[in-house]
Order: sequence, then structure tokens, then C-alpha cells
Amino acid sequence: MVHKIKPIAIHLPQFHPTPENDEWWGKGFTEWTNVTKATPLFKDHYQPQLPSDLGFYDLRLEEARLAQEALAKEFGIHGFCYYHYWFNGKRILNEPVDRKLKNPKEDLPFMLCWANENWTRRWDGQDQEVLMQQNYSAQDDVAHLQHLIPYFKDQRYIKVNGKPVFVVYKPYLFPNPSETAKRWREVAAQHGLELYLCHTVFSYTKNWDKLIDGFDAAIDFEPFGIRRESVFKEINRIKRESFNTNFSNRVIRNIKRAIGLPTQSYDNLLNKLEYDFMTKNIKSLKEFNFKMYPNLVPGWDNSSRRKNNPSLLLNNSSPELFEKWLKLIVSDFEPYSEEENFLFINAWNEWAEGNHLEPCQKWGRSYLEKVKKVIDEKDYLN
Repeated sequence: MVHKIKPIAIHLPQFHPTPENDEWWGKGFTEWTNVTKATPLFKDHYQPQLPSDLGFYDLRLEEARLAQEALAKEFGIHGFCYYHYWFNGKRILNEPVDRKLKNPKEDLPFMLCWANENWTRRWDGQDQEVLMQQNYSAQDDVAHLQHLIPYFKDQRYIKVNGKPVFVVYKPYLFPNPSETAKRWREVAAQHGLELYLCHTVFSYTKNWDKLIDGFDAAIDFEPFGIRRESVFKEINRIKRESFNTNFSNRVIRNIKRAIGLPTQSYDNLLNKLEYDFMTKNIKSLKEFNFKMYPNLVPGWDNSSRRKNNPSLLLNNSSPELFEKWLKLIVSDFEPYSEEENFLFINAWNEWAEGNHLEPCQKWGRSYLEKVKKVIDEKDYLN
């Protein structure tokens, strides 16, 4: 039996001021602060990437959240997967979801993904400086799950056969992820719930490219997914070829870069990869012996956060190439059951990573239109 695919857009709630960000980054800081300061690093580099239809919104406002939901519904997005931030009882960026929970007008289905990393200065590329640390314990596992029960019981929360879907971003950071999953299930059972637990998988994390015991399904986290060669391996291969072409020119370029002078070859030193690489040599989901939901990105360019040293820049992304990738996914993805039919899109609004379905000033609604077109065509064929 063929089942309808449900697109889930990953949602970043970093678009409102918080006391923590005021302290760390300056009064009034939001994701827009970095987005608007972005500058091109080479010819035809698409920066800054600025919003069109929804503008520079503040997610504390009901009007902004309702506008996001209306746009998502119009183009066939089934629901949002909100990043959830929990540090031993301390929460950050929780206002949008907390306010949604109290507002029945915000009826788009949703789920949560625990972004369980340390909070660092990665917003400006300084990952090594920890601002808030994750400390794991059995007691915290229990307290965390108890806190989540009201969200899980909400009628809008996305479920599989009545089981709320809860995603963990990096389970390999846990001391024992299977034990954590077991404790969570025990706490949920005390409240009359069963859980549907998912975690992401990454190509750059050794030995964590499989489903962990105690979890129901994995999510291939693009552009760092496990269905192709690592983007970083490909970038390093390209750099080696470029560096080996002419030693003298390489030395000159590096000197210019070090002292801040412009060089036509500077972009060869960036962690830059052509977007169309993402559609090449993709392994079928059927090659994996566990449930893994597919994922794709509209783009990726975090130079607005990391200035002239982006960790990854997918160059020349376009709605047409995005459509090509999406078609590859839906032609390969056979849902695991009537309700296990999620296709994750990373992301709805990661503006500082150049990674957004939300309309921008260059492409307008084109990416959303491609989602609706491909999913509607798939449904028609079924």
C-alpha cells in the first residue's frame, strides 16, 4: 500500500530577543542581526539573503506565527519540527512554542527536536567558547520528559499511531542513549503515553550512522547525511586538486588572504561545494536495514554567522536543483506505514545558514512552490 508523504519543515525559534542573547550578543540580538550583516565573499555569491513575504518577523507575535503557518499550509507543509533547547531545566528560545501551545488558532501540526548540544559562540564561528553546557544524568532524563508531557498530549502534536514523535539531534553526546530512551519511555508510560523516538544521523560522526537501540527511526540530516560521500571529504578532495595545480600561486593567495587583500582565487579556499553534488550518487533508503526518513536542504551557507570562514557553503543552489533532489527522494521513499511517512526539509527558516523555505528577495516563493508541485504530483500518481 502506498501512503501519502508528509513534508515536515525544521523550524528555528531564534527570531525573538531573549535575556541570554541580550547578555551574550548585545541588547535585542536575534538571528536577523547576523543575517543583515552578511556580505558576498566572491563574485555572484548570494549574500545577504533577506526575507520578502514575511519580513523581519518577531516570533513572540501571534501575527508572525500565524503568517508562517498560513504559508506552510498553502504549500503543503504538513507540520513544523521546532528546535527545543533544554539545559538541565533551563530553557532557551521557548516562547514561540509556549505561546502556540496556549493559542488554538495556531493549528499547524508540530513536533519537537531536542538540540542537545552545548550552547557556544558558534553564532559567530567560535564553537570552542561554551556559554551553556549540557550535563546529562538519569535525574535530568526524568525531569526533561516530565516537562514535555503537556506538549506531547496536545492534539496538534504530531504522532505515529497515537505515539508523540520526539527527535534527538545528537544522541551520540549522551552517556548512554539507549538508557535515556528507556527512562523516557518509562516516564511517558506513567502518563499513559507511548513514545515514537527518532534521532538524526550524520556522515561525519564515526560509528553513529545507524539506528540506536531504543529508538524507532532515524532522520538523515542533510547536508551531512549518510546516503552519499561526506560533503567535507568532497570539499577536501577539491581543495587538494586546486592546491596542487600551482604552488607559487597558492602561496600568493594565502598571503593575500592572511593580510586581508582581495584575491580572485579566494573562493577556492572556502569550504565551498556546488549544490548539485547533493543530487549525485545518493544511496537508496532501501539499502539501509533500519527505518530512516529522508531529508533535503534548499541551500546551505552559514557565512552570515561565520563571516569569511563558513563551515559549509553550497554554491549555486536553485529551486530547479532543489526540485530535482526532491523528485529523487519521493521516487525512492516508500513510507514505512500509513503514519510513518515523513519527509524532513532542513529548514523552514535557518536564514543565517542560507537554508530556508521561507520566501527570500531573490527566489520569492519558488522553493515552496516546488514542494507543493512535487508532492502533489506524487499523490496524483498514487
